[in-house]
Amino acid sequence: MYIGGLDIGTTGCKLSVYDSCGKFIKNTYCEYESERNDAVQQIDAGSVWEAVKKVITKTASEVKLDAMGVTSFGESFVMLDEDDNILMPSMLYTDKRGSEEYKVFEGLKTEEITGAKPHGMYSLAKIMWVKKNMPEIYEKTKRILLFQDFIVYKLTKNAQIDYSLACRTMGFDIKNKCWSQKMFDIAGVDIEKMSKPVAGGTIAGKISSPELDIGDVTIVSGCHDQLAALIGAGVSGVCTAIDGTGTVECITPVLDKIPQNSEFYSMGYTIVPHILKDKYVCYAFSFTGGAALKWYRDNFMPQQSYKELDEKTKDKPTGILIMPHFAGAATPYMDENSKAVFSGITLGTDKYDIYKAIMEGVTFEMLLNLENLDKNGIRIDKLYAAGGGANSSVWLQIKADILNKEIIALDAPEAGAMGTVMLAGKAVGAFESMESARDIMVREKKRYYPDKAKHEEYMKYYEKYKQIYEFGKRVN
Repeated sequence: MYIGGLDIGTTGCKLSVYDSCGKFIKNTYCEYESERNDAVQQIDAGSVWEAVKKVITKTASEVKLDAMGVTSFGESFVMLDEDDNILMPSMLYTDKRGSEEYKVFEGLKTEEITGAKPHGMYSLAKIMWVKKNMPEIYEKTKRILLFQDFIVYKLTKNAQIDYSLACRTMGFDIKNKCWSQKMFDIAGVDIEKMSKPVAGGTIAGKISSPELDIGDVTIVSGCHDQLAALIGAGVSGVCTAIDGTGTVECITPVLDKIPQNSEFYSMGYTIVPHILKDKYVCYAFSFTGGAALKWYRDNFMPQQSYKELDEKTKDKPTGILIMPHFAGAATPYMDENSKAVFSGITLGTDKYDIYKAIMEGVTFEMLLNLENLDKNGIRIDKLYAAGGGANSSVWLQIKADILNKEIIALDAPEAGAMGTVMLAGKAVGAFESMESARDIMVREKKRYYPDKAKHEEYMKYYEKYKQIYEFGKRVN
């Protein structure tokens, strides 16, 4: 049996195929553009759908797919009219539209319902913006779908969204596993426009799109991409987490209970239901992880690959401090107006030093998050690495040295896609359980251990790094 994991990202989509014995078969990728400037940050859902069709068609020409799961990034939504026409571009989580609307929720203990404090990054705030500023679009809207359920709907005509992705709207009740009527009533948004919430790994149906003629393929709703990566890494126990480095850098630990500390939520940390009963996950993240490196490479060294850049880096701390707030600050600041700061550059600094310093800066940001999680009773002893950044042995060693933790790289091209394969395989009977899927699919590639001397040197710079945010607020 051949099972695909379709992973929808902000810069491209990929379809990874495995057989039911855990053998990797192939990976197909297709890029698309997103618009990112100071005015708007958005993506065209039509371009995403065209890319999805390309990767499915190309894959199906070489492999007979039996089932395919779908996972995606969060927050961004697609508005469809009664004829399924796309009504407007989809706002990305870093788009500032919605930054005023969400304030209607301030003062309410929304974390007790949604597992999150109000913020303009979430779908519900941006839907409110559309209703207020583009009422004609809102009135025409029959369906509001995030990208996972948009693609599932396009493939099967069944509008269903998994619990973890639904959490990224700020309108989902994480305890009762349903849309929160209270949140939608306060927002003034019609709850009937949303897809039906289902557990991750729920079958949506067979491919029925007239635009795809690839035979009998069962489509399964996966989960939010960060949770999918956690599943693909085989992480299920407390005190363990996955560090996913894609466009966003996100550390996702497993929890056995919902935190009750209001300070925890005030820093932007959110709680999402795990696919395992009575377990949850938490997201600690930076808006620009891999996106910061991509920005630097594309603008200053577009002809060089990341591998070539890695080979040019020096084997020592750079001494340069870069706060990677290129698209605002995520946890623990949740400051959409924060800007990136570069400090410590001299005439002796070369372009490869800055490249490495960006990796160090993103990692310093995540160390700050790990310290905050630890203060709130969430201890992480071991980190599994996933995402595009996990292909860089240089970055993984930087993480081990700065975080002072063992970093475990996985033998999987894409952990998120593999986690989706595991969910889809379980849904169609290829795996007896998620535990057996993990035993069959998950393999370690390499372990990275912290260098004590480098860690001590990095900590000297980290003490300075923690002061940059307040300085940046004063000058930006």
